[in-house]
Amino acid sequence: MEGSETEELPTYTQQYWVVGGDSESKLPEIIAASGISVRIWRLYAYFWLVCLLFPIYSLARTPPAGLHLMVASLGLAIFTAVYVWIMWPHPLNKRARARFGLRTSSILTVSLTLFVLFLTLMYGSSFLWLFIGVSAIAGITLPFRSAAIAVFSLTLLSLGASLAISGGIASANWLLILPFLLLVRGLGLDMIGFVRLSDALRELHVAREELARQAVTEERLRMARDLHDLLGHTLSLITLKSELAGRLIERDPLAATQEIREVERVARQGLREMREAVAGYRQLNLRSELDGAHQILEAAGIACTIEYADRTLPAAIDTALAWAVREGVTNVIRHSRAGFCLIRISSTADYARAEVSNDGSRKEDHSLVRTGSGLSGLAERVAEQGGHIEAGPQAIAGGPGFRLRVEIPIRGGSIVEVR
Repeated sequence: MEGSETEELPTYTQQYWVVGGDSESKLPEIIAASGISVRIWRLYAYFWLVCLLFPIYSLARTPPAGLHLMVASLGLAIFTAVYVWIMWPHPLNKRARARFGLRTSSILTVSLTLFVLFLTLMYGSSFLWLFIGVSAIAGITLPFRSAAIAVFSLTLLSLGASLAISGGIASANWLLILPFLLLVRGLGLDMIGFVRLSDALRELHVAREELARQAVTEERLRMARDLHDLLGHTLSLITLKSELAGRLIERDPLAATQEIREVERVARQGLREMREAVAGYRQLNLRSELDGAHQILEAAGIACTIEYADRTLPAAIDTALAWAVREGVTNVIRHSRAGFCLIRISSTADYARAEVSNDGSRKEDHSLVRTGSGLSGLAERVAEQGGHIEAGPQAIAGGPGFRLRVEIPIRGGSIVEVR
């Protein structure tokens, strides 16, 4: 389980970052969540092509002669095509927006500004209304700060051009100029707001998916940890009792039958515990775990002494200490050749402690145990309660040994010895 967990998680994370970004498959979902559909966006963006009515009306009322009419019409067509092309993608479509880097957007904005000024000088002040579209393009393509500067500059340029064409402040038609300036500034700021909102919505969507991914990952880790703790303990007990039944089957069939029944009982109990763990309802009980530890150690031929503080602990602390006992006893059975095991549950005014010590020489290096999923899972459980664990070699009765010690903040308790 430990190996499979290590292999699967990076794969899962890698798949997330491929799918969870601005991919084509996720874009409709992000747009739907924003409440601004592609159709609504295009209706709003293209509505402002109404600014074309002013130069079109001017050309229709007093059409220039010959080639000039063709040039003016071609200029309006080019401006319309550029505007439609830029405004076609939804602001949430980051891939489409990525086509316009800072340099490209700046060149585009400056070119359109000069283009509109040229048409205005050639064919009259009605072409100044095209600055509304230029302001919208600047707001949608440029980065935030550059877009704000561009919109402000276009507003000032529109004001200056209007005053110059009108012949000064006194002769200017302010009833027409003020609405025009407000539209240039307002639409540009509108587009900046759309982009900012789109970025915030995209980040929110990605953050929501990241939280969901983390929840799934944490649940997988919890399940892996619980199944390791549950199955490791239960299967160790089944293995020991099965070996004992195999040794007794010829010389003491009745005892062998009893051990086989115990195997069946333990297997059923393990199955029930696994189902409860999968359902998320399972919590260990310290007293029951101590009884189970005594039973499995005795079946393994390991002398066991249990010292237990006679005190009712909070459920979360009781469960954490029960897991500590289970993990400690499981490691004694699996990784040592111990002849004696001491389990001590004690409490002071500030802490509750669980210690599992044995006098066995280990079958593998202590560092391997430190990196196992059992102790890692136990460390996570204990850390949730503000405690810490220690696991390492310690002399027992003048010889080599190993101790697992868990300490969790708690208040009060007296110590009694139970054998």
